[in-house]
This record gives sequence, structure tokens and C-alpha cells, in this order.
Amino acid sequence: MKNITITLDERTAAWARIYAAQRGKSISRLLGEILQERMREVRDYDDAMRRYLSKKPFKFQWAEGPRPTRDELHDRANLR
Repeated sequence: MKNITITLDERTAAWARIYAAQRGKSISRLLGEILQERMREVRDYDDAMRRYLSKKPFKFQWAEGPRPTRDELHDRANLR
């Protein structure tokens, strides 16, 4: 475990003391848990973004051939 010092204004420090006490924790433990959760969220987001960006781009059927006309794209006869 590593100790750090933080500086809070009086109002924030009073709120933190009450908030931690209501949860039966010290301010140190409360802040440690908050920071761990944030670290986990950032890591999970970065992993998801890395997986997303590693995928090949989606190719439309017509990407390498002639493109459909506007009427073909908006034909809804088969939906009626």
C-alpha cells in the first residue's frame, strides 16, 4: 500500500467524512475504492475500443460493384 496526501476544501472534506462514515469506511479506503473502480472502467473502455478498432470494416454487397439506384434502395414492395 502506498500513502498519498490530498488537499480538500472544508466543505468537501466534511462531506467525504460523512459519506465514508455512513458506509463504515475510512476516507482513505473510500477514495481507494473509487479510484480502483474508475481505473477498471477506463481499462474496460480501452479494451472494448481496441477490440472494436481491430475489426475489419463492414463491406456492403455493392462496395466493389455497381451501386444500386435510389429506387432499388427504397423499394418496399416486399414489405407490403
